[in-house]
Amino acid sequence: MTISADDAYQAHILQGVSRTFALTIPVLPHALYRAVANGYLLCRIADTIEDDAGLSFEQKREFSDRFLRGVTGEEESAGFAAELAPLLAAHNSAAERDLIAHTPAVLRVTHSLSEPQQRALSRCVRVMMDGMVHYQGQETLDGVPDQLAMDRYCYYVAGVVGEMLTELFCDFCPEMHARREQLMPLAVSFGQGLQMTNILKDIWEDRARGACWLPRSEFEPRSIVLSTVSAGRGGDAFSAGIRALIGITHGHLRNALEYTLAIPARETGMRKFCLWALGMAILTLRKLDQHPDFVDGQQVKISRRAVKATVLATSVLAAQDTLLRGLFALSALGLPHQAVLARGPTFIEGMEAQHAL
Repeated sequence: MTISADDAYQAHILQGVSRTFALTIPVLPHALYRAVANGYLLCRIADTIEDDAGLSFEQKREFSDRFLRGVTGEEESAGFAAELAPLLAAHNSAAERDLIAHTPAVLRVTHSLSEPQQRALSRCVRVMMDGMVHYQGQETLDGVPDQLAMDRYCYYVAGVVGEMLTELFCDFCPEMHARREQLMPLAVSFGQGLQMTNILKDIWEDRARGACWLPRSEFEPRSIVLSTVSAGRGGDAFSAGIRALIGITHGHLRNALEYTLAIPARETGMRKFCLWALGMAILTLRKLDQHPDFVDGQQVKISRRAVKATVLATSVLAAQDTLLRGLFALSALGLPHQAVLARGPTFIEGMEAQHAL
């Protein structure tokens, strides 16, 4: 099979912008690999626009709109890339700059995908960018009002990616398509579990840039004012709030396990893609639970040895549901746990309608 220059670039740049996804995406079947890798890169382009400190709100909205039109084929992307690349702030990595400059190559892969795959990717980018516009300028050290607000944020940055992946999986696998309505809420919960894990481990890095996504409702009853907390000085009350959020995150990751086991056992590549992410998230939660007073993200980062062990164990057991449940239970032993509802389309559509006003 001949690999195009655009596909070769996509494989190359994936290594530069995400070590985690560069590990997990290649285990997917080839037809899914192309689409999932492309979807991830589209999200990274959108995220790079949103996170750029040197762009004004008006510039971010303009480039976001133009990028979305490029995804849907309504606008050519060479001008977009040529104009945006020189404006990127210095904090962007060399790989991120290269990705923006090569947006036309990424979009050529997008437009070569099947129609259902293109629909899934374009919807994901549209919803994600709508959410980014909504949250633009709202980053503060005060956190978000409550758990529902945190859920909403997690949906726009991760839950919608779970929906995109599910659309791609269902298009690829007829057995999953028959269970689509059951899978979609679990996919959103899966995405939220991964995002909440990231939020918890990145608390102090986020605060350094003026952002906090923790729910005030979890801390104010404990007499904690989020805007005044500093690393390592939150005390027992702050640690208790973090452990409560670990419990909620754990609940979402249990839903993620149910999602993964709904994938036919013969589709070991798809299962490993999910299991590796799930396993690394659970191990990160264990580190957080052991060190709720951590002061630096490196203190709760899982080791390379732990990553390798996760990959090996889940690969060997990928088709064994009972053993996978046992491995999950062992890995999560002792973690706080709060059961959470996997919310369906009504909840999501309500959020989209609210932000469309």
